[in-house]
Amino acid sequence: MPVERAPGRARSPHRLGAHLVGDGVDFAVHASRAEQVVLCLLDDAPDGTLTERRYLLRGPVAGVWHGHVPRVRAGQRYGFRVHGLWDPASGLVHNPAKLLLDPYARALSGAGDLHPAIYAHAVDDALAPVDARATPSDLDSAPYVAHGVVVDDGFDGAVPPPRVPWSKTVLYEAHVRGLTMRLPGVPAELRGTYAGLAHPVTIAHLKRLGVTTVELLPIHAKLAEPFLTAKALTNYWGYNTLGFFAPEPTYATRAAQDAGPHAVLAEVKGMVALLHSAGLEVVLDVVYNHTCEGGADGPTLSLRGLDNTGYYLHDGAHPANLVDVTGTGNSLDFRRTRVVQLTLDSLRYWATEIGIDGFRFDLAVTMGRNGAEFTPYHPFLVAMATDPVLAETKLITEPWDLGPGGWRTGQFPAPMADWNDRFRGAVRNFWLADAGAQSKGFPGRDLRELATRMSGSADLFGLGEVPGGRGPLASVNFVTAHDGFTLADLVAYDHKHNEANLEGNRDGSDDNRSWNHGVEGEVLRDSPFAVVLPLRRRSMRNILGTLLFSAGTPMLTAGDEIGRTQHGNNNAYCQDNVISWIDWRMMPWRQDLLDTVSYLLMLRREHPVLRPARFSSGRPAAGDDVPDLAWFDLRGEPMAAHQWHDPHHRVLQMLRSGRPAGDGDALVILNGSLDQCEVALPTGRGRDYELVWDSAWERPQFSRASSESEPMSMLASPGESVELEALSMRLYLTRP
Repeated sequence: MPVERAPGRARSPHRLGAHLVGDGVDFAVHASRAEQVVLCLLDDAPDGTLTERRYLLRGPVAGVWHGHVPRVRAGQRYGFRVHGLWDPASGLVHNPAKLLLDPYARALSGAGDLHPAIYAHAVDDALAPVDARATPSDLDSAPYVAHGVVVDDGFDGAVPPPRVPWSKTVLYEAHVRGLTMRLPGVPAELRGTYAGLAHPVTIAHLKRLGVTTVELLPIHAKLAEPFLTAKALTNYWGYNTLGFFAPEPTYATRAAQDAGPHAVLAEVKGMVALLHSAGLEVVLDVVYNHTCEGGADGPTLSLRGLDNTGYYLHDGAHPANLVDVTGTGNSLDFRRTRVVQLTLDSLRYWATEIGIDGFRFDLAVTMGRNGAEFTPYHPFLVAMATDPVLAETKLITEPWDLGPGGWRTGQFPAPMADWNDRFRGAVRNFWLADAGAQSKGFPGRDLRELATRMSGSADLFGLGEVPGGRGPLASVNFVTAHDGFTLADLVAYDHKHNEANLEGNRDGSDDNRSWNHGVEGEVLRDSPFAVVLPLRRRSMRNILGTLLFSAGTPMLTAGDEIGRTQHGNNNAYCQDNVISWIDWRMMPWRQDLLDTVSYLLMLRREHPVLRPARFSSGRPAAGDDVPDLAWFDLRGEPMAAHQWHDPHHRVLQMLRSGRPAGDGDALVILNGSLDQCEVALPTGRGRDYELVWDSAWERPQFSRASSESEPMSMLASPGESVELEALSMRLYLTRP
């Protein structure tokens, strides 16, 4: 096939990707070890086959190949072919038979097929390597891979972001498809799409619930792993990125997909704009730690064919071997300048052009590794934290990976926040694992860990360059997330049930810290075991109350507010079906739970004492006469040292002063025992306590969300004894 020299130079060779400029398009791609890079412009022939116009790019300039091609417009499909050394033992797998996706492509055409042609090395019928990857494949991959598409970034409907402060933020983790696939009121053609997520019915639910920030599972373009495709499954969660700039096209409406990539991109931007108009932020879960190209035996779709050793982390002594700290077969190497540039450019694009308000970084420790070692002062982390665009967004880490020294909760620099897995474990232990142990005659754990987590995890987030650390709001508190049991399954299953994943129930964590309350699995109302149902519901309310009354930034998982179940599957990453899609049928108990969550969020929103921005000292703040935080036992006396270490001590009172926040005081009482108990309220400042919530209530006794009447008074005096149900909690407030 003839190859022309690119007619002109790119205006700026260092601006990577495809950009409309003057009478055509500038193209630039990084491939530092290449000998030649050919730009391929793709079109459909009348017979349905692909035609290519090929242009030899100029360069390299610091590893970048570039060119300007006139008379190219938005909508043009393109890719690259790279000529260079084939030496797998040295990590070099250049193969011009493979059409490679531009890492900066902002839209995609086609989904890609699992076909032998997508591998740079020769494979057999089972897609296994031939000759230990020594033989290059001569099959043309162009018909079987996704193509980049030139786009016009213009969009007239952008809406200014809500800029919700961290002190008022409530995260809501959701999947674009799973949230609305079964949501009544959303038109069938919009369900499971970007447009469906921004539909008035969806927004009305989010606003009524009281969350502020939707945290979406990955929407970067993805590709399912070959082993899933072979089993007719798919990567539903999307943690297998193909392109860091392009949105996943299958989440768009059929009308947008048919209209073309520009319409898909417009639907994504429209979704963000509509959520912004409703005062809701959008945070993206992003996966910059690895790509869908997998291990060394995986396909060659983009980065591997462009610059394998320049993008991926390799064993220095054996460059043919990838270093895998992500559990996916590959890890991006953040020692490399172009990896850092790619990630920062992608983040800025989504923040500025799409309007995204923040990012949650999957396996974020990988991004802070200088080879094997993690450092919070990694150049990438410093660059992101000090970038004038990104520093204005919410930056949230999943502070671990699978490599050595991979657990780093609390060790990322400001202004980042971290998922706090220690909070998750402490709350599950207290209300579920320890309660289950008690039911079998065994003691649980002592109260120190739970109290530390409820007070903001100062041991984790109180350190760092900023005096006093990042503060409690940097702790993203959660009890459930996309991976693991749902809230309803935590109280219904002792063991995972992942048979639908076709891995013999071997996948997924066995460390669930759940409690089925005596009966495994779902129980019908007319079952002889139905006695456990109210106990399970109370346990859910206990967990939710602890989450929302603790210092930190809370995160809810979509569907937990109505008791969504995955039928015991704690690793539903490959289930794009009713296992993962939220069932919105509102039985009475589900409506009660929704009203409860909405009410608790209203209390948190209206009472800043429940969401402190600074760590407590245990001493009175300036101008106050009671400690900013104090702990009491069931007699209303300050907790003694030995009580903190006693696993049989299961009652705890937390009194937080509201004066620093201009609010009344808040008293949270936890009864983690299997028996009713009398609790003497602490003296505090001598003011009456008003009971505003009891987890023994199936629904709020008074709620602005459910009643227009004035709240009924439930006052108790300091020192007065009150009776708490077994395994329950209460919230009392005082007047300012």
